[in-house]
Amino acid sequence: MDPRIVARVLSDIAQTASETLELQDVFERVATSVRELIPFDQMGVMRVVDGDRAVLHAATFLSDEKECAGKPCAFQDFSPRVRPEPGPKPRINDARVELDPKFSMDAMIIESGTRSSMWHPFFSNDVFTGGVWIESNQPDAFNDEHEQVLRPIAALLGSAVEHWRMWDAERRRRERLDQLEEALGAVAETLDVREIFERLSNAVRHILPHDMVYLGGFDEKTRSVYTMAVAGKADIEPPSEPFVLSEEEYQQRKLAEFDILQDIPAQLDSKTERNQILIATGMRSWLKVPIRLAGEIQGSIGFFHREPSSYTEEDVEVARRLADRVALMLSHQRLAEEARVAAEAMERAQRLQVTIEALTRELESRGRTKVVGVSLPWKDVLRHVGRVASSDTTVLITGESGTGKEVVSRLIHQGSARVDRAFIAINCAALPEQLLESELFGHEKGAFTGAIATKAGRIEQAAGGTLFLDEIAEMSPLVQAKLLRVLQEREFQRVGGNRTLKADVRVVTATNRNLAAAIARGSFREDLYYRLNVFEIRIPSLRERPEDILPLAESFLEELGAAMGRPAAGISRDGRAWLLEYPWPGNVRELRNAIERAILLCDGGLITRQHLPVTQPEPVRSSTVVLQPATPLIPGAVDLDAVDRSFIEKALDQTRGNNSKAARLLGLSRAQLYTRLEKYNIR
Repeated sequence: MDPRIVARVLSDIAQTASETLELQDVFERVATSVRELIPFDQMGVMRVVDGDRAVLHAATFLSDEKECAGKPCAFQDFSPRVRPEPGPKPRINDARVELDPKFSMDAMIIESGTRSSMWHPFFSNDVFTGGVWIESNQPDAFNDEHEQVLRPIAALLGSAVEHWRMWDAERRRRERLDQLEEALGAVAETLDVREIFERLSNAVRHILPHDMVYLGGFDEKTRSVYTMAVAGKADIEPPSEPFVLSEEEYQQRKLAEFDILQDIPAQLDSKTERNQILIATGMRSWLKVPIRLAGEIQGSIGFFHREPSSYTEEDVEVARRLADRVALMLSHQRLAEEARVAAEAMERAQRLQVTIEALTRELESRGRTKVVGVSLPWKDVLRHVGRVASSDTTVLITGESGTGKEVVSRLIHQGSARVDRAFIAINCAALPEQLLESELFGHEKGAFTGAIATKAGRIEQAAGGTLFLDEIAEMSPLVQAKLLRVLQEREFQRVGGNRTLKADVRVVTATNRNLAAAIARGSFREDLYYRLNVFEIRIPSLRERPEDILPLAESFLEELGAAMGRPAAGISRDGRAWLLEYPWPGNVRELRNAIERAILLCDGGLITRQHLPVTQPEPVRSSTVVLQPATPLIPGAVDLDAVDRSFIEKALDQTRGNNSKAARLLGLSRAQLYTRLEKYNIR
C-alpha cells in the first residue's frame, strides 16, 4: 500500500472530522476516504458509556437500521469474540462460523449479512473510550495490511469522539443549570425554604433524579444534625430529634466538599447513629453537598435514590447550585427573622417604657417619694421592674443600704395585678426572732406571755397583695425555715396554732448583705436563697450613677422644703460640686438627710458647702473607699465636738425630741445618736 496514499487519506479524514463536532454528519465522507485504503460494506464508531455499555456514535447506515443504534448495548450482549474491549482483536474471517447467535448482538451481525470484520479500540488519557469496526459481506475480506491501516484511522476518529464528548458534557451541563435556574425561579416567591421544599423537589427531579431529598441543619456546638425539611418518602420517617455525629463523621463533614455513596447498605456499617438512619431509609444511592453561610457550614442537602449507582461527579455541580440557592434563601430568612426579632424587641422596649412611666406616675400620685433618675444604671433597674412587675414571680432586690430598695418594691407592686390589694412591708432587722415570727405569721391567744388575743400576721394582712421583707439576711434560721414553707407550699400556721392557712401573697425581698457569703457561713439557708432569687434586681449605689445626684438633690429640695414650710432658694455652685465629689456611703437616704439638714441650716437662702455635712472623705475614684488618717488640728481650728453637738440639738428641736426622727435627719443610726447624746450629756 502506497504510504503517500495512506498519508493523504489520513489527512483527508482528519480534515473532514474537524469540520463538525457531529461526526455522523460527515461520516459518509470519512467512509469514502477510508475505502481508498480498505474495501468494506459497513463502517461504524462505538462509544463506551458507563464502563460496561457501548452506543453507536456514527455509522455508514441510518441510525434506526441497527439494533444498537441510538441506545446503549450491554457488553454482555456480545460474545467474547466480538465484545468491545480495550485490546485489539483478531479479525473475523467468517462470522457465520466464528460468532455465537446465542448472544443478541452476534445474531444481529450474522442476520445483517456480515461475513468479515475488523475492530480497533481508541483511548483518552489511557482510558478505553470506544473503537472503530469495519464489516464486509464477503468472507476473508481483510488482511494484515488493512489491520495496520485501521490503527491510525481509529486514533483520528477516537480524537474526534473525545472532542464531541467534552463538548456534549459541557452542553448538557449548561442545559441542566439553565433548567435548574428556571425551576428555581418558579419557587422563589417565599423566603421560607421549608414551606416550598416539596415543590422545590418536584421542580428539580427531572434535572437531578431522586426519590427523596433531605435538608439538614448543623449545630457546631453540639456537633449534631437536625431535620429542617424533607421531600419524598423513605422507609422510615426522618428523625425528629437531632442526632450527634461521631468524631470521624464530624471531621469528614468539615473537610468534604461533597459525598457520593453508590450503594448505602454495602458501603456503610451500622456503628454510628447517622449510618443506622441512612441504612434504614431503604435508599441505595446518596449525593450530599454542604450548605454554607458566611463560609461556615450551616447544614447540608442530600439527594437519595432507591437504585444503586445513581449519582456521579457530574451531578455535584447541580447539587451545589441548588445548595447555594437554598443557602441564599436561608440567609434572607435569617435576616428577616432578625429584623422581626429586632422590631418586636423595640416594640417591647416601647411598651416597657410606657409601663415604667405609668408605674412612676402611679407611685407619685399615691403620695410616695418621687422616682427620680436619669442614669443608664437606674434606667436598667426600671426596665427590670417593668419586665417582672406584671407576673407573680418572687423578686430579690439587692444593693447597698439607702439605695431605694423599698421604692423599687413598691414600683413592682404598682405594676402587678395585685395593685388594688395591700402592700405590707416589714424590716427583718428591726425585730428579734420571736417577735419577727409573731409579726410575720401571727399568733394564737396564749401562744406566749403577753399574747392576750389572737393576732393576724403580716402574711394574712397582705393576702392577695405583696409582702415586702427588707433586710432578709437578718432573719433567723427558724423563721427562714417557716418562710421557705410559705414559698414552697403556699401555706403556714400562726405561732401557737395548728390550723394551716393559705398564703396568697407575692413575696419581694431585699438585702444589703452578700447572701452567698451568708450561705457559706451557714447563717442563711441555700434552698431559701434559690426560692427568693428567682429574679434579682440589683440597685446600683449612688457612686455608680453620679448623673442622678443633682436631680435627686433638687427633688428632695422641692419635696422637703414644701413639707417643712421653709424652702431653700437653691444649691450654690460650690454646694453642687461638693455633692458630686462626696462618695455617699449612705446612698440616696444619706443624700436626702443631708438636704433636709441643709434646709434647716440655710434659713431660706442658698445651700452652700458650709450647710452640708462637716466631714467629707477623700473623693472616691473607684467603688472602694480609702479613709486617710486624720491630721492634727492647728491652733484656732473649729471645735468639731461643738458643731456636732449643735447639729444634734437642732435636730432634736426640729423633731420635738423624737430620737428616731432626729437620727434619720442626721443620717445616723439610733445607736450612734444615743452614743452622742451620752457623750455630750444631752437629755
